[in-house]
Amino acid sequence: MSASALHDFHTADNTLEVRHLQTRFFTREGELPAVEDVSLTLARGRVLGLVGESGSGKSVTGFSIMGLIDAPGRVVGGEILFKGKNLVGLPEAEMRRLRGSRIAMVFQDPMSTLNPVQRVDAQMIEAVRAHRDVSRGAAREQASEALAAMGIASPDERLRAYPHQLSGGMRQRVAIAIAMLHKPDLIIADEPTTALDVTIQAQILSEVQTLVRTQGTSLIWITHDLSVVAGLADDIAVMYAGRIVEQGAVDAVLDRPQHPYTAGLIDSLPSLNTRGKRLTQIAGITPDLRSLPPGCAFAARCTRATSVCSTAPALGPSPAAQASEHGTHLVRCFHPGRQANVRTETTA
Repeated sequence: MSASALHDFHTADNTLEVRHLQTRFFTREGELPAVEDVSLTLARGRVLGLVGESGSGKSVTGFSIMGLIDAPGRVVGGEILFKGKNLVGLPEAEMRRLRGSRIAMVFQDPMSTLNPVQRVDAQMIEAVRAHRDVSRGAAREQASEALAAMGIASPDERLRAYPHQLSGGMRQRVAIAIAMLHKPDLIIADEPTTALDVTIQAQILSEVQTLVRTQGTSLIWITHDLSVVAGLADDIAVMYAGRIVEQGAVDAVLDRPQHPYTAGLIDSLPSLNTRGKRLTQIAGITPDLRSLPPGCAFAARCTRATSVCSTAPALGPSPAAQASEHGTHLVRCFHPGRQANVRTETTA
């Protein structure tokens, strides 16, 4: 991203600024650039939807911010500024102090957070006392309040339960409540409602949105579901093959998509397809990150690709896009605009 474009997203009250992040995995089969030149800015109390197909790099971006990239992967470039402090290269002991207190993560599987052989109260009390010098009674009261804030009825009863005694939706509510215990400045949620039915999903999204607004927490919601982002997020960043290809205010991007990949994702939503007709899909598959083609990684799937697409486009303001009060609508494409259709195919 150009310096001028990055500046458009800057405010004085940013919780997070990611600048030209690079995360790679060094395998026997070769070097895999999972995240390449990703820049994001998230202001206090705002929600960013990070979307893309599986393998686009969105989850690796979240884990990079949390400092949870294990070998053979590592962050090899860029900065991750949390309230002005660069997290890249931060000693693990200092990073652990931030995790759970100032920065928290919610995983797709709540059992990644919950210990199956401990009651909920033991786990939540431990989470509170790991970062605050309070009595067990005070910690338990805080845990009960956190469960109630997530819409959990009879929170004291739920505290006495083991995770396996709770439904999937209830376990995910508990995991989110644990993330919210210390009123963190930043939460990264990695598709936490994907496995839940739509009714429970809608309830949890509403509760999360209320908590974010009342506590001023900044939230990155990682998902492949554009309908979730449309109802939850303020801003959106669309990733493809490890790079951000479109970025801006959620209404601007979803109403006036500039990148053909974004347009293809929107066109493939079941709700936009005529009942009784086959679903529209983006033709082809995502490229192998270890052997990316030169130039635009999406060119092979795009009907608008021309010879200029053999060189890599930069992420910058689209002349066809409209700026919002929160920043410029950015796109990584030589042929931006809603008319930039993709090759599509249909399936039963």
